[in-house]
Amino acid sequence: MAATITVFLKRLPGGQDLPLPVRMTEESAGVDLRAAVTQTMTLPPGDVLVVPCGFAMAIPKGYEAQVRPRSGLASKHGITLVNSPGTIDSDYRGEVMVPLINLGKLPFVIERGMRIAQMLVLPVPPVSFVEVDALEATGRGTGGFGHTGH
Repeated sequence: MAATITVFLKRLPGGQDLPLPVRMTEESAGVDLRAAVTQTMTLPPGDVLVVPCGFAMAIPKGYEAQVRPRSGLASKHGITLVNSPGTIDSDYRGEVMVPLINLGKLPFVIERGMRIAQMLVLPVPPVSFVEVDALEATGRGTGGFGHTGH
């Protein structure tokens, strides 16, 4: 098992009574994010709503947080993230917000404390880019989008 990293969280106004992000099972990859809305909100089909989570955080340098849809909301209601996965950089200190989109056919009601997304904190290795005149050949070559027929 990898070493535990520490992410410092700060509750913000509107998030004081909500549970902090937590894994729902011991082997869950992500933690659930909850809606820190002050009143019930309705997300009409085709619309986007940025939902506050009621906290800010300090992700360690060399890591990022990825915000992803919850599979149950996506499969049952068509609720997903408009930018999936969303990235939260280690130098961001603002409120964690989730941009939900309703791809379903019915309006979706967002209630205070509802689990709306999941978040993973992952390492980001340093990368350097080197310009070259040619790239090493592969069997795939330049085949992209659906090139395998699937």
